[in-house]
Amino acid sequence: MKQLLLVALTITLLAGCSQQNVDDFLADYNILYKNLWTAAEGARWDDNTNICEENSQKRIVAEQAYAQQLGSAELIEKAQAFLERDNLTELQTAQLNYVLLNAAKFPGTIPKTVDKLIKAEADQNSKLYTFDYTVNGQPVTPNDIVNGLGSSRNLAERLELWEASKAIGPSLKPGLIELRDLRNEVARSMGYSSYFGLECSEYGMSSNEMVELMDELIDGLNPLFIELHTWTARQLANRYNQPVPETIPAHWIDNRWAQSWPGLVEGINLDELVDDKSPQWLVEQGERYYTSMGFPALPQTFWDKSDLYALPADATRKKNTHASAWHIDLDNDVRSLMSVENTFDWFQTTHHELGHIYYYMLYSNDDVPFVLRTGANRGMHEGVGTLIELAGSQVSYLKEIGLLEGDVDQIQWLLNQALVGPVTFMPFACGTMTHWEHDFYEEELTGEQMNARWWQYVEQYQGVTPPSARSEEWCDAATKTHINDDPAQYYDYAISNVILHQLHDYICREILHESPQTANYYGNTEVGDWLKEVLKQGAACDWRELMVEATGEKLSSRAMLEYFAPLMEWLEAENNLVNKGM
Repeated sequence: MKQLLLVALTITLLAGCSQQNVDDFLADYNILYKNLWTAAEGARWDDNTNICEENSQKRIVAEQAYAQQLGSAELIEKAQAFLERDNLTELQTAQLNYVLLNAAKFPGTIPKTVDKLIKAEADQNSKLYTFDYTVNGQPVTPNDIVNGLGSSRNLAERLELWEASKAIGPSLKPGLIELRDLRNEVARSMGYSSYFGLECSEYGMSSNEMVELMDELIDGLNPLFIELHTWTARQLANRYNQPVPETIPAHWIDNRWAQSWPGLVEGINLDELVDDKSPQWLVEQGERYYTSMGFPALPQTFWDKSDLYALPADATRKKNTHASAWHIDLDNDVRSLMSVENTFDWFQTTHHELGHIYYYMLYSNDDVPFVLRTGANRGMHEGVGTLIELAGSQVSYLKEIGLLEGDVDQIQWLLNQALVGPVTFMPFACGTMTHWEHDFYEEELTGEQMNARWWQYVEQYQGVTPPSARSEEWCDAATKTHINDDPAQYYDYAISNVILHQLHDYICREILHESPQTANYYGNTEVGDWLKEVLKQGAACDWRELMVEATGEKLSSRAMLEYFAPLMEWLEAENNLVNKGM
């Protein structure tokens, strides 16, 4: 019956423009979009929570139906014809633009290429999450590698763990190149410079404009990053009894991509704060954070249908271990896929992922059509999650819920936030990831250029080098999940960091009247009410206008720099003392 309804809706949508006005077209499209999204997202959920050939095939079938109907050539032509009219409302224009954006991912003008792309993505997903990691011939999980890098102080052991984390790269390389070629063919058939350019277009920017924005953000933060890198190199050299390096060897850093530098601040062992808590408590406390600000409790279906905790060692299924939030039906069916353990990183991650969930819930209202039930921009979704992740790491909040006792050195706390947060992350996101993916898609890097270009950018932007030379036998970029299954949009995370600090700065200055370094949202319904107004619009508004209306200023790194200003002063003093030999 559902298939018959979808066919009927498709026939209606493809009727001539003279027989249908814009509102009727959009009403039918939104129903079709919701139904196709629900089927495809449900199949993707099954394929990510129980990775097997059967679920992979079901995902392919559902995504093919999604692609074929939303990417039909007739649908593209009709939306383009409507957009030529000069009497459209902003809401109509926004919806029509998303009709074309959705179609551009799977254009019906090249159906054979689209079918190949869908199959190739499913195949790569299967390889990505069924790989068997080993250390010294013994099986390990990705969490084992993360935990080992976080605890070992033996450089030989660390090197083994780091190299194990990169072992998956060669098996992913051929599929990644195939995906790049197919994605580019799809994007260029719709007039974009590359698949990277297609993804940038959702921001109303070209690929070059996006790279220029990333460079501006890096330039703004670079003085602080240089001071932090200088301090970190010295600390790690002391830890491992090595000379102080100009660039930091990758296996010295606890994170396998060096996108954060945890475990360096003495006296702050964040994992100890939650080592007596259960994984379930961490998720429930995340919910309590939001309800304390006046948000509703999560629906019971969230708890019934989510997949929240790490699989036991004897599990008979494999799942995607990367934390994510899901809006299955663009309405009330919200879920999260995590592998929560009782670590502080997972404490932060639960707060972050629930930020996505509450964003879904807020813009699932009658004023936002289904096709616009997404973030004001993609970075906004990440910004909301990371905003609460930041607020959930404040000393005042941790004290209030009983995780932390006594006074904490504010500079040391800021130092830790910088090391595991935006100051080390922005060079990775703005620099390494964005520039490499830009080159991979726009320049179509060959298999003999990929690894060299990756490490060129890691050194240039992050000040990190591999333990030893990495030949093109490896494909270290592919070991980062997003390169494979969430491609050409890692700048979302960089933009989200700028957005979250701007939102946080406004909340602190205008609502709480507290220092941004120590402010606490927990239990404040005024903050919750303000956030609800920002979030309930989804993509039914222009993201630039939303930021100005919400905070009074355009997108800027000013707030981020001000947040870490006390730390900058401290780092300069510390590094100057060392330089003077004191």
